[in-house]
Amino acid sequence: MKHVPMRMIRRHITGFTLIELMIVVAIIAILASIAVPAYTSSVRKSRRTEAKTAILDFAAREERLYATQNVYSSDPVALGYAAAGGSWPVSTGSYYQIDAPTNVQPATATTPATFTVTVEPSAGSPQLQDTICTSFTVTQTGAQSATGSDPSACWP
Repeated sequence: MKHVPMRMIRRHITGFTLIELMIVVAIIAILASIAVPAYTSSVRKSRRTEAKTAILDFAAREERLYATQNVYSSDPVALGYAAAGGSWPVSTGSYYQIDAPTNVQPATATTPATFTVTVEPSAGSPQLQDTICTSFTVTQTGAQSATGSDPSACWP
């Protein structure tokens, strides 16, 4: 049997040191601390589309009713929300709900008919954490508004 010097054996057994592994772990932690909040923000922003779609659909339903019956309604069944069981709030999907419309007034000789509707995050929805756009509102004139820390970012 041939004698192999100890240096030769050590050269083949080398691997990562603890310091090198700790540096890799630190780099991964830094990247994750940047990526996770950016991802969460993007997901919240994309979920706002559900609220905007639902509120604009509601306004279209009100306008369709007004075009045929010359009146706005606060009855979910009259607006085509039969699945709601005739009560408010109406779920828009997984993240938001339509609250009962407010300011539903018939037209008079001096004032036009009006309605205001608001969409808010559903109870238990992760969108409750969205402080930038807390709720969305639309009126019969199409005026769009929102509440939150940056409402101007809610209706781009």
